[in-house]
Amino acid sequence: MRLGLALPTFGRNADAEAEAIVTVSRTAEEMGYDSLWSGDRVLAPREPSVPYPGGDGVMPRAYENHMDPLLALTLAAAHTRRVRLGTSTLNGLWHPPLLLARSLTTLDVVSQGRLDVGLGFGWMPDEYTAVGVPWEGRGPRLDETLDVLEGYWTHDVFAHTGPLFTVPETVVGLKPHQRPGPPVLLAAFTPAGLRRIGRRLAGWLPGAMPLARIQAMWAVVVKEADRAGREPAAVRMALRVNPTLTDTKSDPEQVPRAGTIGQYIDYARAAADAGVHELFLDLGQTPATLQERVDLAGRFVEGVRTG
Repeated sequence: MRLGLALPTFGRNADAEAEAIVTVSRTAEEMGYDSLWSGDRVLAPREPSVPYPGGDGVMPRAYENHMDPLLALTLAAAHTRRVRLGTSTLNGLWHPPLLLARSLTTLDVVSQGRLDVGLGFGWMPDEYTAVGVPWEGRGPRLDETLDVLEGYWTHDVFAHTGPLFTVPETVVGLKPHQRPGPPVLLAAFTPAGLRRIGRRLAGWLPGAMPLARIQAMWAVVVKEADRAGREPAAVRMALRVNPTLTDTKSDPEQVPRAGTIGQYIDYARAAADAGVHELFLDLGQTPATLQERVDLAGRFVEGVRTG
C-alpha cells in the first residue's frame, strides 16, 4: 500500500512562510512517502447553512486558514522529484472547466507527470453561493466538466457544446505530461457517485471509516467498472485519514475517529490487508506545530512500513 501525507495548507501552519510547505514536501519525500496532498476551502462561515458532515457537526477551526491547493502543490512540485501530487479534494465545479483544464495541464507539465486530480463536491452550499455556482445539479455539472477535461487533454483541436458550457473550436498545443491525461479520482459516497467512479474515473477518494464499510462501497465501484467493460484492477482508492490523536488508547470502536498514533498505524496496516491501495495522513485538523507534524509523520510511516 502506498502512503501519502497532506501538506500544511490548513490550520495553524497555513499562514506560515512558504518554507512550511517546502519543509514538509522535502521531508516527506526523504521519509519514503509516496504522495503529497492538498485540500480545498474558500469560506469559513460563522454560521454555515448546513452542519459539517463529521464529528459533532461543527466545522473544524483549521478551515479558517486555507491556502489555494493547486498553488501549494506547484510549490511542492518545485522542491520534490519523486512523490506524486494529489488534491483531496479539489472542488472542480467552482471553476469553468476550460480554465480548470489549463491549470491542471500546467501543473502536470511542471511536475513532469506527477499529478493526481482528486475532485469532490464539498459539503457547504455557502461556498457555491460565494463563487456563483448553483448547488443543485452538481452531478450533471461534474459529468460535463469531465467531458471538457477529457476532450481538452486528448484532442489537438477541441470544441465543446453542452447544456452548461460552450467552448469554441480551438487548437490545444500544451498537453499533459501524462497521457491521455492525469488520473481523475472522485470523493463520493452515494450509490450514484460510486457508480460514476466505476464507469469513467481512475479511482475513489474515501474518508476514514470502518474498513468493512469501505469494502462494501468499493464493491459497488468494482461491479460498475466490470459492467462498463473496464478492468476493475485499473481503478484504485486513496483513503484519507484525519486523525484525532489521543494520549491513551481509545476504545477500538472509536478508531478511526480517534486514537493514539499507534492505533492509527494499526488501522493503516489493516487497511492494506483490506485492499486499500493508498492511504494518506492529513494532520491539518490537529493542534500540532509544524515540527510536531513532521515528527508524527515520521513515526507513522516508520510504524506502517516496519510493522
